[in-house]
Amino acid sequence: MSHDTKNGKKAPKDSHETAIAILGWLASEPDMLARFLALSGLQPNMLRQAVNDPGFLAGLTDFLMSHEPDLMAFCDATGTRPEDVEAAWHHYSGPGLSSGEY
Repeated sequence: MSHDTKNGKKAPKDSHETAIAILGWLASEPDMLARFLALSGLQPNMLRQAVNDPGFLAGLTDFLMSHEPDLMAFCDATGTRPEDVEAAWHHYSGPGLSSGEY
């Protein structure tokens, strides 16, 4: 859970906490969850086990980051900063070619 800092801004969320919040939000959005499951090839009964797999969490954050309206809907619904989602995405997906960190 993010905590308020002294200046009133929210502290960044932990990457795992952010990814789990994404999954929780998707669970409340049946059409979007169905789309994620179709793209990932997972069955609903596999989600509980998958949350321990960094590859699954990478796919989960990538799914949300790939469509800005969905990202913003998640952030609005959960009070999560887009920067926290981006940080989780980078954490799980690793550096890309455009990062200069490969």
